[in-house]
Amino acid sequence: MYMSDDNKPIGWWLKEVDRLLEASFEQLLAADGLTRRQWQALNAATGPEPIAVALAPFLTDPDELSAAVDPLTARGWLLDGSLTAAGRAALEGLGVKVQAQRERVTAGITGAEYAATIGVLQKLAGNLRGSAV
Repeated sequence: MYMSDDNKPIGWWLKEVDRLLEASFEQLLAADGLTRRQWQALNAATGPEPIAVALAPFLTDPDELSAAVDPLTARGWLLDGSLTAAGRAALEGLGVKVQAQRERVTAGITGAEYAATIGVLQKLAGNLRGSAV
């Protein structure tokens, strides 16, 4: 049975947006020899929590963490999970490209629409966390 876009449920749209985001960021970062997970690891190295914790929602296999971190260490961008000077410079340059991509992704969406979408997704996640499956 064919469903028009208007009739597709939220789960379909969540999967579609996730797939498209993954593909677009993989394509964007490929020119720099990076994967999206490597970008996320590099970006996570600036945060308060360890890279493994920050990337946990995106990893399905423990080997994926090494696949994200080891190439960054080999490039001299990370050392023991922390950014090096070269890593900070790389992150700054890549950040410009990533920000431009984020702006393309959210083109035509107002700040209020974006905030409302995030709010709805947070409520859905909360509802699902609290439900007995």
